[in-house]
Amino acid sequence: MKAALDQFETNLARARTLSGVAASIGALTTPAIDVSDIHRAALVLAVSALDYFVHEFVRLGMLEVHRGKRPATDANLSFKVPIVAVRSGFADLTQDDWLDEAVREAHSWLSFQHPDKIADAIRLVSAVKLWQEVANEIGSDASAVKARLIVIVDRRNKIAHEADMDPTNPGNQWPISAALVEDAFDFIESMVKAIYKSVI
Repeated sequence: MKAALDQFETNLARARTLSGVAASIGALTTPAIDVSDIHRAALVLAVSALDYFVHEFVRLGMLEVHRGKRPATDANLSFKVPIVAVRSGFADLTQDDWLDEAVREAHSWLSFQHPDKIADAIRLVSAVKLWQEVANEIGSDASAVKARLIVIVDRRNKIAHEADMDPTNPGNQWPISAALVEDAFDFIESMVKAIYKSVI
C-alpha cells in the first residue's frame, strides 16, 4: 500500500511544479500575461492525485486482505465480483489477478474525491472511523476536514466542468491565486498522509 502513497507524492509534485511554472512565468512577464489557467490546471491535477491515491490504496489493500495480510471488513466481505472472476479464482487459488482486475473494473467509473465516497472506499480495507482519525492526525475536527475537502473539490469541479466561470459576473472566471492553490496542495497532502497513517 506504500506504493500508492509514493505515487501520490509523485503526482502531487507534478501539480506543484505546474504551479511553479505559473509563478516563474508571472515573475518574468508583465501582468498582461495571465497565468491563472496554469494554476487552475495545477489544482485539477492535485485533486486527481488524491483520487488516484484512493483508487490505488484501496486496490492494494483489498489484495492484502485477500492474501491474509489485513483483516477483512464487512464492506470487503460484501464486495461483488463477476462470475468470471470467481471462476478464475477457483481455477488457481494461488493467484489473485482476478481480484485485482475485478476491483479495477468495479472502481473504474467511480470518483474518490468527496469525503463520503472516500470513506466508502476506505471501508473496503479498514474499519477505522476515517474522518475522525484523519482530523486527529492533522489537529482539526472531522466536520472541518470534510468541509474543507468539499470546497477544494467543488472548485476543481467548477474548473473541470464549468470553465471556472462565475455566473454572478458573466464572461469572467472565478479569481484564483498561487496562494489558494498552494494551500489546497498542502491540505490535500496532509490529508492523504493522515489517511495512510490511520489505515496502515
